[in-house]
Amino acid sequence: MEYLESLKAIGIHPSTALAFAYPLGLGLAAVGSAFGLGRAVGSAMEAIGRQPEAAAKIQLAMIIGCAFIEALTIYALISVFLAPSNFPVPATPA
Repeated sequence: MEYLESLKAIGIHPSTALAFAYPLGLGLAAVGSAFGLGRAVGSAMEAIGRQPEAAAKIQLAMIIGCAFIEALTIYALISVFLAPSNFPVPATPA
């Protein structure tokens, strides 16, 4: 509650702060997903290079892992569209 009071003290409505925070959070989720996918695919390619006979198993595990990583990013994207309907709208002065 102190956080909300400090926002109001400097003249920022909490819904305005959330409107700025959600896109930043989505951007962080996208960047994290990109790094995770890059590491997963890079490691899988190295493993296939070391053991070409296990390429099918490695590739299957990589694709499943990449799907989970992408699912988390999609959840972050969906939350941006669903959450604003629950934000309180500041009253406009008459």
